[in-house]
Amino acid sequence: MKNRSDTGKISRNAPCPCGSGQKYKHCCLNKSSSTRQSDLQYAKRHRIRIKTPEQIEGIRRAGQLVIETLDLVAPHIRPGVTTDEINAMVHDFTVRHGAVPAPLNYRGFPKSVCISINEVICHGIPGDRPFKDGDIVNVDVTSILNSYYADASKTFFVGTPGADAQKIVNVSQQCLAEGMAVVRPGNTVGDIGHAIQSYAEGQGCSVVREFVGHGVGVDFHEAPQIPHYGKPGSGVRLVPGMVFTIEPMINLGKKELVVLEDGWTAITKDGSLSAQFEQTLMVTESGVESLTPYPL
Repeated sequence: MKNRSDTGKISRNAPCPCGSGQKYKHCCLNKSSSTRQSDLQYAKRHRIRIKTPEQIEGIRRAGQLVIETLDLVAPHIRPGVTTDEINAMVHDFTVRHGAVPAPLNYRGFPKSVCISINEVICHGIPGDRPFKDGDIVNVDVTSILNSYYADASKTFFVGTPGADAQKIVNVSQQCLAEGMAVVRPGNTVGDIGHAIQSYAEGQGCSVVREFVGHGVGVDFHEAPQIPHYGKPGSGVRLVPGMVFTIEPMINLGKKELVVLEDGWTAITKDGSLSAQFEQTLMVTESGVESLTPYPL
C-alpha cells in the first residue's frame, strides 16, 4: 500500500507521519492545517508524539486504572505484608480489568510492579521481604489498557515513620508538585528540572541523575526525557498535546547510586533513604492536566 498518492499527499490509510502509530485519517488529517503542520514538524525535529484527543482519552482511562490500583494496595502497606503479596494484588487487579501490567517481562523484569523500600531508589523486584514498621515503600504502577500506557507511583509509610522518613517523603512529594507547577506551553524541560532541583537541594536533599521522566502513552517509554535537574530555559519547549511523566527520585543523602547484581535494583550508594512520586501529565493549552491524578 502506498503511503502517498501520486500528487504527493499522504494517503488516508497510511501511518500518520507524526509517529502516533495511528492511521493518518484517525490522527492529523482532521486537525487544522496550521496545527497539523506544527505537530508534524515537532515530531520530525524531536521524535515527540503529540497526542490526539482520542489517544489522550485512552491514556486517561489507563491512568484511572493505575490510580485505582494504587488505592487498592495502599491499606496493605503494613508490617508483615510481603512485596510479593502486593505484586499479586497489582497483577490480579490489572488483569481483571482487562489490562496488562507493563513491567512484567519488560526487558526481562520478572514482576508486575516495582516496589522499592528505604534505600532502594527504583526498580525494586518484589519477593519474600516483609514490610517493617518505619519503612518507606514506593509502589510504581504502569498499566496498558486498550494499548494505551499510564504510569504513576507513590511512596507510603509503613506504621510509624521516623523523622528522616517523614522528611524525604515530604520533600519528594513536593518536588513533584514543584515540577508540575511549571508545566505549561512555552516553558521547557529544563524549567521542570530546575524547579525540582532547586527545591530538593534547598531542603538539603539530592536528585538522582541516572533515571528520568519520559514520554508515555502509546509506548512505555517515548521522547522526551524529563531530567529532574537542569537549567531554566534549556531543553525541549513544551507544547499542547505532549504527554510525559515527572517522577523525581530524591535522596536524603548524596545522589550517587549502585545497581545490584540483579541488573534492576538501584540503591543509594551511601545507604540513605530515597523516595519518589510520579504522575503522567499532559500539556494543555494553558497549563497541565494530570492523567493519573492524586492529591499532592
